[in-house]
Amino acid sequence: MKFSLSWLKTWLDTDASLDEITTTLSAIGLEVEGVENKAETLKPFVIAQIVEATRHPNADKLQVCRVNTGAGEVTIVCGAPNARTGLKVVMAPPGAYVPGAGITIKIGEIRGQKSEGMLTSFRELGLEGDADGIIELPEDARVGETYAKWVGLDEPIIEIAITPNRGDCLAVRGIARDLAAAGLGKLKPFTAPAIAASGASAVTWKNEFPEAAPWVLGRTVRGVKNGQSPDWLKQRLESIGLRPINTLVDITNFFTFDLGRPLHVFDVAKLSGNALTLRRGQEGDAFLGLHGKEIKPGAEDCVIADAAGAQSLAGITGGETTGCDESTTEVFIECALFDRVRIAQTGQRTGIFSDARQRFERGIDSQLLPEALDAATDLVLKLCGGEASEITEAGSRPEWTREAKLRFERIRSFGGSDISPAEAVASLERLGFAVRAEDETSVTVAVPSWRNDVAQPQSLDQAPDLPGAQAAAEGAAEIEPEVDLIEEVLRLKGLDAIAPVSLRTESVIPAPILTAKQTRTALARRALAVRGLLECVTFSFADDATCALFGETPEGLRLANPIAADLNQMRPTPLVTLSQAAARNVARGFGEFGLFEIGPAYAEDRSQTLVAAGLRVGETPLSALAPSRRYDALDAKADALAVLSALGVPMDAVTTSVGSAGFYHPGQSGELRQGPKTLLARFGALHPSLCAKLDLPVGSVAFEIFLDAIPEPKRRKKTAPALPPFQPLRRDFAFLVPETTPAETVLRAAKGAERNLIANAVLFDRYQGKGVPEGQVSLAIAVTLQPSEKSLTDAEIETVCAKIVAEVGKKAGATLRG
Repeated sequence: MKFSLSWLKTWLDTDASLDEITTTLSAIGLEVEGVENKAETLKPFVIAQIVEATRHPNADKLQVCRVNTGAGEVTIVCGAPNARTGLKVVMAPPGAYVPGAGITIKIGEIRGQKSEGMLTSFRELGLEGDADGIIELPEDARVGETYAKWVGLDEPIIEIAITPNRGDCLAVRGIARDLAAAGLGKLKPFTAPAIAASGASAVTWKNEFPEAAPWVLGRTVRGVKNGQSPDWLKQRLESIGLRPINTLVDITNFFTFDLGRPLHVFDVAKLSGNALTLRRGQEGDAFLGLHGKEIKPGAEDCVIADAAGAQSLAGITGGETTGCDESTTEVFIECALFDRVRIAQTGQRTGIFSDARQRFERGIDSQLLPEALDAATDLVLKLCGGEASEITEAGSRPEWTREAKLRFERIRSFGGSDISPAEAVASLERLGFAVRAEDETSVTVAVPSWRNDVAQPQSLDQAPDLPGAQAAAEGAAEIEPEVDLIEEVLRLKGLDAIAPVSLRTESVIPAPILTAKQTRTALARRALAVRGLLECVTFSFADDATCALFGETPEGLRLANPIAADLNQMRPTPLVTLSQAAARNVARGFGEFGLFEIGPAYAEDRSQTLVAAGLRVGETPLSALAPSRRYDALDAKADALAVLSALGVPMDAVTTSVGSAGFYHPGQSGELRQGPKTLLARFGALHPSLCAKLDLPVGSVAFEIFLDAIPEPKRRKKTAPALPPFQPLRRDFAFLVPETTPAETVLRAAKGAERNLIANAVLFDRYQGKGVPEGQVSLAIAVTLQPSEKSLTDAEIETVCAKIVAEVGKKAGATLRG
């Protein structure tokens, strides 16, 4: 929300300085985002006059201008088509920085002619206006005067951040009210002018959609003369970045910001019929909006229609066909109250953002309509002339009887402040809250109609039919409005005036707050970073075509209002956006890298799961210890196992199965499970066709670890591991097995042969070729024996070895290689 200091003072009678005003605004919760004074930027630019403009001898489209600056004459070469003798212009002298062009003016030569400055356009000054030529000033512009001062831009423009609950502060008067309540002056009264109405309105209202528009007013003004707005109105709008259009339109824009009351004007001559109807959008409705794009409202959207069809999207934007221009002689002023939820939904569906929508969806003053209409009518009559009709309306004024109660003790116990009851009541009264009842312990106030944010007490019959809902509703009915009043009292005193309170420190170390399950994300992130992968944070949505390569793309996960056309689908796995990030890196010449992300994946039932996903591209890093090679599926498996191990999953409980989701290579992928049903992770090389479609190198590998599926580790009493008392020993075995037998089957069988003695079994060689029967493979494993009670004799070792051979033969169909 932007406003100028002079505009603020039309409602606030104050002698406070700019610093005091901005400091107070931030202290009461209206955070100041910036203060801009265009006079500082435009300080070097002065009003000048072209004494003589002649054609450049060496260029057809340039002119050599002799210019009077008020301090003498200079020569300037100008290419603007409207440069001519006698014209008063805005000149940038040497040394001036031109903000719209990003250049600093220097004395130089252009095609052999000396140029000592620049004649500027609105665009070059960073202002709204015609950019086709240089600025043309009227005859009364004073040569030599600073342009910013002459045009009225020599005042600060304040911009504040408005939280969604403070729709009343999307009005200059609302901001002035808050400042006055904080003790920074006095709020000037607003009294609607009396309008001498003559005859019935040429246009009347019909309301077929009262749920969307409970109350609407309007009146016709005949015999108006539309044109350019007076300077004061232009300057008001230009100061906050709005482009003046014509007087009638500018008046509606003025009241949108001045009173926070959006209005709209229709050219009566351009309407079909003598009635405007508020109704639902219908099939075939389409019109060109004032934002320059076609609008096709739906059945849930409220439109204003004449006999020819929809002409305005109610509460959001008008139509270009019925807009007012310089030919308008009869105007209909619309002033309506629209349902804030429906406005927000329509705005989201259409993607149209307007000043009117911003105010309606936050809630406007529901009682201000007649006064605002009279104020707008009065300004139309003053600036455009004409004769006003009687008011036509549909619907009725909504009842406003909202009350709230504040217990004084809660200001201290809940708000941490010692504000006295008298001061609290005075603060609320300055904000417009009227006292209904007061005693020593509490006060009950009537909430003003412009404060939609002060909570409405919830009636018990509206409480949901859930256990404890009635009790919750009883508490909400009393507490929710009260905390809003506490907030009002505290912020007017100054949020920085609340005394800080230190947290209590205990003499003992507190118990951990996060469970083992809650710390998984941090542990997984560390484990993947240690393995050399770089973390990414990507959007949780992508285009539906790319998402379809990785799984189902149901309509239920399609975004109704995406931030971009190619971000319209919730992703089925983080690998969607990781692969896009990898492809962008590959396109920029990075051939070897690994990325990972820990984020949500979305299923068809709209549930989401937390997934740690990673992707490796290219080859392993160069090393003196091992040659570089391309990443393969086992590298992805190693990444997944490293994370599972870091999260406390017992490795002897993890089984591997061949094959995985369709976007993996069918012969180079697998899944890690704990038990027959619990899927912990997937890994493998990405499918070659997928790599081709995403511009990734064929052979890129990836993994997904489903963090929500990992069971929380059992709590065990931590004891220091005892060193084994006896020397471990190793025995190697080479087994012939069918080539389809997983090595894991052999290892598990070997470990299970003698659990009390066998500490570990690992695969160290796989051979297939000469000396090995066709269809079989030789797997060599190393088994570690760890005695705990006594050293093993040769006979006992041979017995254990025999058990290993027998068990592997039984479980894996293996034979000991000769």
